[in-house]
Amino acid sequence: MTTRVVEHDGLVLPVREGGPSDGEPVLLLHGFPQDSRCWSSVQPDLHAAGLRTLAPDQRGYTPGARPDQVSAYRLEKLAQDALAVLDDAGLGSAHVVGHDWGGGLAWYLGISHPGRVRSLTVLSTPHPSALARSMVGSLQPLKSWYMALIQLPLLPEAVLARTLGATLRASGLPDDVAAEYASRFDTPETLRGPLAWYRAAARHPPMHLLRGTEVVGIPTTYLWGRHDPALGRAAADATARYVTGAEYRFVELNAGHWLPERRPAEVAEAVVDRVTRASAG
Repeated sequence: MTTRVVEHDGLVLPVREGGPSDGEPVLLLHGFPQDSRCWSSVQPDLHAAGLRTLAPDQRGYTPGARPDQVSAYRLEKLAQDALAVLDDAGLGSAHVVGHDWGGGLAWYLGISHPGRVRSLTVLSTPHPSALARSMVGSLQPLKSWYMALIQLPLLPEAVLARTLGATLRASGLPDDVAAEYASRFDTPETLRGPLAWYRAAARHPPMHLLRGTEVVGIPTTYLWGRHDPALGRAAADATARYVTGAEYRFVELNAGHWLPERRPAEVAEAVVDRVTRASAG
């Protein structure tokens, strides 16, 4: 595994890269409060299958890429970071895999930049329109209570700086992984960027989210853990209606939220299957 440094928009983004240089490229996008290391147990299986992986530490999650303004974390900006990683590697397109907020970004790339995305494999996070619709007539609003809390200024950073490790352990992450993530975000200053993803989504939603009708026309696999405490079945089941004109596969796991860390073999299998199917088609 090597580390590539990508400079874009005044930011410095480290990218962990591995696998055969001529393999089908796979862009791996982490969520909150992870970093590129969340894919460490997934990447070996992808490399063994002949795939090339690029896993960036995303905007807000690394010292060289922490803008102060919430508007700097709009999905449009985050998407440009992901595309800059591909550009720096000389890639016109790639298979995109995302978990949690990385999954939300993966959906956005598939909707807004379909020519740059060969296939999608999204973990945990349903299609954004399916999630929005699930806010009516299901328990999803109760599962998403923390989204409103994060909109408060300063308080979420102060609380999470003291409690993040315990919160992650309680949510199902292994103790050592929870401690590793918490150690990177143990001050309000280091948490401001990651939490800005939530704040920007509320303050600067892209138009396709406001319309709630955008579909994806790219081969897609969606993995969901039926015990996910934050993302419920209503949105998971509804995601299928937003992938049209392309093969869609829904994989339900007997798992919680942390699929890259807890279920790496199943994740790798789904990614390899999706890449193989998309490449053959």
